[in-house]
Amino acid sequence: MKHRTGTFTAIAATVICAIIIAYFCLPYYARQALIHLYPKIDDCELFFRDTVSAPETPYLWAKSHDYNRIGFTAEETAYLDSMETVSFLIVRKDSILVEDYRNGWSDSMTSNIYSCTKSIVSLLAGAAYDEGCIASLDDPVSEYIPSYTKGLQAEVTVKDLLTMSGGMAWDEAYSSLFSLTTHGYYGNDLFDLVTKLEVSEKPGLQYDYRSGETQLLAFVVEAATGTTLSAYAEEKLWKPLGAEHDAYWLLDKENGDEKAFCCFHTTARDAARFGALMLDYGKWEGQQIISRDYMQQALSPAVHLKNEWGEDSLDYYGYQFWIQKYKGREYRLMRGMLGQYIVAIPEYDAVMVRLGKKRSDEYVRESTVDLFEYMDMALRILEEDARN
Repeated sequence: MKHRTGTFTAIAATVICAIIIAYFCLPYYARQALIHLYPKIDDCELFFRDTVSAPETPYLWAKSHDYNRIGFTAEETAYLDSMETVSFLIVRKDSILVEDYRNGWSDSMTSNIYSCTKSIVSLLAGAAYDEGCIASLDDPVSEYIPSYTKGLQAEVTVKDLLTMSGGMAWDEAYSSLFSLTTHGYYGNDLFDLVTKLEVSEKPGLQYDYRSGETQLLAFVVEAATGTTLSAYAEEKLWKPLGAEHDAYWLLDKENGDEKAFCCFHTTARDAARFGALMLDYGKWEGQQIISRDYMQQALSPAVHLKNEWGEDSLDYYGYQFWIQKYKGREYRLMRGMLGQYIVAIPEYDAVMVRLGKKRSDEYVRESTVDLFEYMDMALRILEEDARN
């Protein structure tokens, strides 16, 4: 019996040692992924970050005289809870009509808005283009990142990155330990990661969702403007928009690069300001923050491209913004991987923001069905408010 116990102990010790050795042989990003597992909306404390400071005198949303008068049905409430919603906000005509917080959330708590961040990078590219820092959207990326000339890299333009048609050999997988997306999120070498990847498809022909192309676009913006993404966002967006709270942009390391494809942290109220920019084509409170010309291009589908299924005429993606056809109308939106949505609803001059910890796994073409559930809630409330 003692012999068996000793043998078992020796085997267990060997296995444990092997696991420890294997763990330390993993690349840095994979070790971090094993520690922290799947991304979470409250990941701000896990990473180094830059602060995007709010102005000293913010613009505060007014509350509608019908503020929270129209509630959710029992079925809607159950769905919001099932999707672990933390914030649901409707702003109509510059006033908050509905404001709902769950799971201990509040109007001052920030959430990672994940790929909604990509649309922010597009806005910053627009600001750089408006200023002349980016001379032309048809400029090759190598004009701003001189090392980006290996093979087909030399053919990639700024517009190709904006429309996710840059042909980058990027692996858009969220649950794989060794995917490039995991590497980007948990790694500490973003610049090398995206600038050294080959371009495996001819650029400018077909849309394919690649987070790495947004990250490369961010490096173009930084090179063109000579400043960090966070500082440029503060100057061109956060302060002109009168943000109520500081935002945070997660970095790949201390004093490192912003995770431009995923990781802007803000509140629901401040996220709604991006919706207002979509509604009014770059104008905020009478001031043209981003030129109307750029915004019209950004919010229009890049129909010259094939879509992700190889079909002619892409009809749902512009310059890092989504275009959603729903119930006979067209909506412009920003969206993130855990069901973060910022939606412009033109027929009611309204914006919907939904933040949460979960989204549906069921797709209808390019969109998951939870988006339609939230749209139905918002449209019902807005229609009822309009009738009254």
